[in-house]
This record gives sequence, C-alpha cells and structure tokens, in this order.
Amino acid sequence: MGDTSSKQDAQPTHESAFGTGRRAEFFVFAIIAAFIWPIVAVGVVGGYGFLIWMTQMVLGPPGPPGG
Repeated sequence: MGDTSSKQDAQPTHESAFGTGRRAEFFVFAIIAAFIWPIVAVGVVGGYGFLIWMTQMVLGPPGPPGG
C-alpha cells in the first residue's frame, strides 16, 4: 500500500468564490430566491397553460357538446 499520511493531514477547504460561512449561504439563498425560483414558477405556470391550450386544441373546449 502507499503512504496516505499526507492526504489524511490535509484539511478540506470550504472556501468558495462568494466567501465562507453565513455570508456565502445568504448570497446563494438570495440568488435562488430572487432569480431561480421566479423563473421556475413562470416556467411551470406557462407549461401548464400550454398543456391546457394544446389539450383544448385536440379535444375541444370543455362543456356540453354544441347543438
């Protein structure tokens, strides 16, 4: 086997491009809350509207048959 003592002594660094600790966590939360979730919400609502629109194009509008 090889000597792994140098690998065991090395401490992992948790530094990111945004800093460390609570500040980085808040920055990531702000990006998610302000940019990612609104885009996801618009995509979900738009996708649901498109699904309903296509369903009505194929099956016709809801309600009793016209007479």
